[in-house]
Amino acid sequence: MKIKIICLGKSKQKFIEDGIKEYQKRISKYAKIELNILPDIALTKTNTIEIVKNKEAEILEKHLIKDDFIIVLDEKGKQFTSLEFSKYISKINKNIIFMVGGVYGISEKILKKTNLILSFSNFTFTHQMIRLILMEQLYRAFSISEGKKYHY
Repeated sequence: MKIKIICLGKSKQKFIEDGIKEYQKRISKYAKIELNILPDIALTKTNTIEIVKNKEAEILEKHLIKDDFIIVLDEKGKQFTSLEFSKYISKINKNIIFMVGGVYGISEKILKKTNLILSFSNFTFTHQMIRLILMEQLYRAFSISEGKKYHY
């Protein structure tokens, strides 16, 4: 299985980057994992939030692969327990693309093209922090599937 994580906007927090690298290393024992950080679009006097989301959608669309299983992280998405998420991921027989939007979320245009809209919590997280949470949950999911003690 190959997992691609596509994110908008760079993280400036070293502790997040360090955590992501650690989980990338751990996950690589179970799946090939790739992290793509794409530029986000700035909000300006002429760029409304809707314009920003549409421009970011154009950037994201270039990285969608039709045959892959596309999961978008969004606060309005489906929530799982870690055990449920592990079972769900283990049943996917395709490569997986996870998409993490920018500051203003992901446009409806992208949401309509996904196989799953996923939420990790009713809380709001920064788009940089959710990357680290996603990596940890992926590692946890693989650990559960393999019967490892990490989850317990």
